[in-house]
Amino acid sequence: MAALIASAIGLPLCSIFLAENALRVQDHARAPLEGGLAFARSTRSQVETVRIRAEDGALLEAWLFTPARPNGAAAIVLHGVADTRKGVLEHARFLLESGYTVLTPDSRGHGASAGAVITYGVLEAADVHRWADLLMERPGIVRLYGVGQSMGAAILIQSLAKERRFHALVADCPFATFEEIAFDRMAQHGARAKLLSWPLVELGFLYTRARYGPDLWRASPADALRASRTPVLLIHGTADDNIPIRHSRELHSVDPADTELWEVAGAGHVECYGRDPGEYAGRVTRFFAAHPEVAKSSKK
Repeated sequence: MAALIASAIGLPLCSIFLAENALRVQDHARAPLEGGLAFARSTRSQVETVRIRAEDGALLEAWLFTPARPNGAAAIVLHGVADTRKGVLEHARFLLESGYTVLTPDSRGHGASAGAVITYGVLEAADVHRWADLLMERPGIVRLYGVGQSMGAAILIQSLAKERRFHALVADCPFATFEEIAFDRMAQHGARAKLLSWPLVELGFLYTRARYGPDLWRASPADALRASRTPVLLIHGTADDNIPIRHSRELHSVDPADTELWEVAGAGHVECYGRDPGEYAGRVTRFFAAHPEVAKSSKK
């Protein structure tokens, strides 16, 4: 009886702790940012700070870089969890060198962007839509692309459920569903945690829905791909122990006609660019160049 009572009390409390930890990032990722001007100088581009108001009222901030010789295309580049826009500047560099206008937002709840909690795509997908509005209103922008890392990759894919203006996306180490990666996280803490993962994850999702509103069961890049025809290049390291490569393999299997999968041997989580920057940049820019038009329709 005592064990049952302890479980009845302990499991909900533990799930709440885990949920709150997942919904917020550490303070260092919310610190004021510097470095945009220096980066612009190093790439011979122009930079400005831009902001949008999200659907829930959160004020979100980004750097917008304009290259010396624009090619008419723009790319939204999204960082991963507990990072900021500074973490994707090397991706911005090779895109700027190829003539792309580049927008590097701080995801909600990160860097200089507001937002009470992070929701792994549930709210962020609509944020991408508003960033796309901002870009497509700029003179000379006629094509839209996206590059995301980890959570940012998953967010971009989920945005396809609403955002039809992307010509193509590159998703580096995305998860297939947030529920699935939550179970993976629990399994990393040992056999006992794996055994308790189902009640802990599901109770945590219920707690998040009841207290904050977002339904984390809806954080599903896999579902978004099933309804989209937008071409997506999936990139994943075979040695990724943060988001296992099976997530990208699952996403590719969901839509083999509209996705490509590049597996980088021996690379860990978001290490694919560092393994061979030239090859990475070349694959991304060639993939974008191969898709100068928007996909004709969704699968719905």
